[in-house]
Amino acid sequence: MSSGYEFPCRVVRFNMRPAGKKREQKRMNGLVTDAQVADADVIYTALVEARRGLSEGEAAALDTRLVLILANHIGDIAVLREAIALAKDR
Repeated sequence: MSSGYEFPCRVVRFNMRPAGKKREQKRMNGLVTDAQVADADVIYTALVEARRGLSEGEAAALDTRLVLILANHIGDIAVLREAIALAKDR
């Protein structure tokens, strides 16, 4: 089933390091699922406000960019896969 939304080719452009230069990899111990914020309503409101006034396609593009930015921030494929599995299970 198609939503009619075309996935953008360039969603996020990350700063790339020159070949051969590796960044020190920080490993996480696993996905943190307990609350990490004092007020979850503030985060929810920020996410809702970010989408306000956008078309369905623009909101989907925003969500996609945000997910890719946060995936890059996580930087650990095992943790990312754990988060994907948890999100799909809901």
